[in-house]
Amino acid sequence: MWTAIVVAAAGCYLMKLAGLSVPRRALDHPRVEAAAARLPIALLAALVTTSTLTSGRALVLDARAAGLAVAGLAVALRAPVLAVVAAATATTALVRLVL
Repeated sequence: MWTAIVVAAAGCYLMKLAGLSVPRRALDHPRVEAAAARLPIALLAALVTTSTLTSGRALVLDARAAGLAVAGLAVALRAPVLAVVAAATATTALVRLVL
């Protein structure tokens, strides 16, 4: 077990070192800046979708999926954040009440 921990720690250190070794001019490229600005949003969306739509290894379509769909629709309609959360919460509660 300790071997796995040491290998994982060394891998994390080497990845951090590789990131720090990138030349500054490569990081200042407009495409890299655009990707860096969008990457956290994409990762958060993937995490939310995965945790909402799966249970173990199975795909689950339940009240959470309905709430997520309504939240996505509200975001697409450019609703304020509070309205998005309220719509998703209300939808999830109503679907759970019905089912």
